[in-house]
Amino acid sequence: MFRENALKKKLLAGEPSVSCWLHLASPIAAEIIALAGYDSVVIDLEHGPVDYLGATNLMQAMGSAKTSPIIRVPWNDPVEIKRALDTGTEGIMIPSVDTPQAARDAVAACHYPPRGIRGAAHILNRASSYGLESQRYLNEAGCELLVICQVESLEAVANIEQIAGIVGIDMLFVGPVDLSGSAGGVADFSNPAFVEARARAEAVIRGSGKLLGGIPIPGDPPREMFARGYDFVVASSDVLMLRDAALDNLVKNGPVG
Repeated sequence: MFRENALKKKLLAGEPSVSCWLHLASPIAAEIIALAGYDSVVIDLEHGPVDYLGATNLMQAMGSAKTSPIIRVPWNDPVEIKRALDTGTEGIMIPSVDTPQAARDAVAACHYPPRGIRGAAHILNRASSYGLESQRYLNEAGCELLVICQVESLEAVANIEQIAGIVGIDMLFVGPVDLSGSAGGVADFSNPAFVEARARAEAVIRGSGKLLGGIPIPGDPPREMFARGYDFVVASSDVLMLRDAALDNLVKNGPVG
């Protein structure tokens, strides 16, 4: 349902924000996470099991909270981006944006002509309150949407200055796991090539005026990331929190011996 994007407003005011991945595809879990007070959640269509109808169900479950939904689409594809936007997501996260042209294509897919190439169904989709606010949505959606492009490869880091200069990107989000793989070993966060690439990406993004987002890695928790200049950190996942709480409960309450 169309409303002011409180997350984007907060971030652009210089206030950092903690988010949470939604991987369980559970409306109940989404509702709990939202009611707990997260500013946003990321509904993961790249690595999660949910589809666009499922994403809509998750957003409906969070309707009583102020939490902003972000959808991570499976790929930098205008069809996937269009479908995500039509659900009414307030943010769009686009993976593997490696080149300036890929960044321009991502931005174009997010906007109606003449600014972009997004196909129009604003008279009936959920994003415009099923057409009840179609003209307002048409006029304001481009300003309210939070556009996030992921930096996940050495190629992207090599192009980071040019990518950061693309008008229409609000945030560049460093994906450390895929970046580590591009640098030579998945989750090898001690690899000097990864350490150097991540630090370079962070420095350029901070200096570019774009928002800086990312996820924590071992030895680099969210509070240290915020202290280093991150604006947005996806700090955990509903799957990880349930898993870790279950393991902890077993350790505390299981039989001795």
